[in-house]
Amino acid sequence: MTVKPDSKYYRLYDQLRRSRESRITLTFNEMEALIGDRLPASARGGRSFWSNRGRSVNQAAAWIEAGYHVIEVDLMAERVTFGRPIVRYTVRREGDTILWDGAMVRALRAHLGANQAALAELLGVRQQTVSEWETAIYAPTRARSKHLTMVAERVGFPFGEGKHVAEAVKKGGT
Repeated sequence: MTVKPDSKYYRLYDQLRRSRESRITLTFNEMEALIGDRLPASARGGRSFWSNRGRSVNQAAAWIEAGYHVIEVDLMAERVTFGRPIVRYTVRREGDTILWDGAMVRALRAHLGANQAALAELLGVRQQTVSEWETAIYAPTRARSKHLTMVAERVGFPFGEGKHVAEAVKKGGT
């Protein structure tokens, strides 16, 4: 599900999407100011409202599509902490060429805070192509790998040195 501009939770989605923070804590009052309405009683009454499951639910889609997950809910203090998932990937090189695989493409996309469609547009490919890279149906060609590397370098993507890298992702998406 893509969060649409007319959605009640679009402004929450937009704020999270534009953030470069790996963790963001918002009070219920701050979220209500963002959405321009009161949160439903279920938000204050239990944790199920804050579930990370179900992109078909407007509020969950807002943070999931923005690249975050709810990592802590404090009902007494009426605040929620959102965090970016940790993406693990291995950097492999062949000469001066970085060999991109699905995990690296996902990590780059998360670093950019982009969904598959946005990364596809940036790279001039179809969304399906990004999906196929991420699911290892296909690997990026050498030319596309060089393009991915150029984009990654420009946005400060951490390559590590051919070892396992765990990055608290700065940005995320589908």
